[in-house]
Amino acid sequence: MIRSILCMGLAASLAGCASTGVLTSADPKTGCTSLTGSTIGADRIGLPSGVARVTSATWVAASKIAVAERGPTPSATITPANPEHCKVLGSIAPLDPAAPAINFQLNLPAHWNGRSVQYGGGGFNGTLITGLALLPAARFDEPAPLARGYATYGTDSGHQNQPGQPPQVFALNDEALVNFAHASYKKVRDVAVALMQAAYGRGPSRLYFVGSSEGGREGLTMAQRYPEAFDGIFSRVPVIHWTGLQHAGLRDGLATMGEGWIRPPQVKLVHEAVLAACDALDGLADGLVSDPIACKARFNVEALRCTGAPADTCLSPAQVQSVKVLHSPLRFDFDLAHGLREYPGRGPSGEGLVSYGPTGGWTAWWLGSTPPSLPPQQSNSIAWYYGAGAIQYFYARDPAYDLLKYKAADHEKRIREVSALMDATNPDLSAFRARGGKLIVLENMADYAQSPYVGIGYHQAVVQTMGQAAVDGFFHLYTAPNVDHVGTGGPANVDMLDALTDWVERGQAPAKLQLVEQSAKPPFTVSRARPLCRWPLVPRYRGSGDVNAAASFECRP
Repeated sequence: MIRSILCMGLAASLAGCASTGVLTSADPKTGCTSLTGSTIGADRIGLPSGVARVTSATWVAASKIAVAERGPTPSATITPANPEHCKVLGSIAPLDPAAPAINFQLNLPAHWNGRSVQYGGGGFNGTLITGLALLPAARFDEPAPLARGYATYGTDSGHQNQPGQPPQVFALNDEALVNFAHASYKKVRDVAVALMQAAYGRGPSRLYFVGSSEGGREGLTMAQRYPEAFDGIFSRVPVIHWTGLQHAGLRDGLATMGEGWIRPPQVKLVHEAVLAACDALDGLADGLVSDPIACKARFNVEALRCTGAPADTCLSPAQVQSVKVLHSPLRFDFDLAHGLREYPGRGPSGEGLVSYGPTGGWTAWWLGSTPPSLPPQQSNSIAWYYGAGAIQYFYARDPAYDLLKYKAADHEKRIREVSALMDATNPDLSAFRARGGKLIVLENMADYAQSPYVGIGYHQAVVQTMGQAAVDGFFHLYTAPNVDHVGTGGPANVDMLDALTDWVERGQAPAKLQLVEQSAKPPFTVSRARPLCRWPLVPRYRGSGDVNAAASFECRP
């Protein structure tokens, strides 16, 4: 018989009626497994919802660190050491019988520090986030949150990817789309809190949310929609102007069809031209563009235009135009959520970076290994594969929609609806600030998966709405020069969890943070470091000292 939320035994803990949890008993292993089959009623979930049910709860022995040879990102090759813990798997039932369930995983350490960390997702989600990995931007040689005593958890956001299906298919169901947009993360947060109360006899004293890319959007969505839910949020390379990004993916892909596609040798050509124009702007020629804003005024793609026959040593007129499109803002003829009409352009810097594996920079995110095709293929760029699919499933809501005929003006009503759901661009964070919340955003300036200038523009909008002094007290924006979406290209790793907890719990605002560039294999050697500068400051070489040491640089305008 499935246990429900009543003030008796285990169920009493779930209802917050008891002070002793199943993991604080003399036999925590048995207490862990007793969670199996437990239910959390919809009344414990702060949004309209079905019942949550624990499908399994198993005791997991402590594990050692493991490093794989390959992975989608450097940090993904590292499986951090984890302590003994209770692994809880469960699902939240939908209201619409046709909608998928929301799956979640919660990890409850034997020795709990009283805090929790919710992990954000990535891409279009659809894969269960386990809460066992390193956090975004984390140093490779530091313990993961679970090993530090945090309860950790994640979700698939309310849909499950299926082989042979585009990752955007779920958006045809309204409830699945709302769950992906915002609801699933709040529902899973509430269920996790109830289960922590059952496990430890008390809820978490502090709740943190950490995410990157789509997960970064989720973090800012929580601050804007559910300001009471989390005490501290770290959002890395967040895709907050979601509608603009998907339309830019379509636009930028169409620009590279046919003669506009840029071949790998030409990507290298542009990359080297940008370095020649901008590398030394920070006082040191080291292969890093530290001031991409100043670089915009110095790099001129027209200088690479072919004067004779097209070749790998120059760009054709169509290719020059493609670069100009990439660097240009995308403008709508009507307001999106919160009055936005423009999505910023990308670059320059990081064009030829190797993100991880054989491709990176432009090749991975904008160009792909083959020119854009119809229908989109995974060999195309990520921007085209994601953006084109979003247009078909989110906006046109027609999997067979002819992308060559798409015009935003023809879909204004639907675009506004999706923008209101997906775009985390509300600049009024007064409720989050009033509850004492703290927010850190990190933009990687060589990011071609999304425009880092969106995060910069959002910070400026929050300052305009709330005032500089107010914003300085709870919201810091940092930038990592020359670093791509997944964290390669330069120093990119920093312990933001400790910085965030010190700010939330001790009132110590982040100061003197350092980015390090590390090997992704033990002993995780640090090759160089830079100060992590708050926007609008950038690192500049002092003129002397070890060029690989952060102390040899200072943050200046």
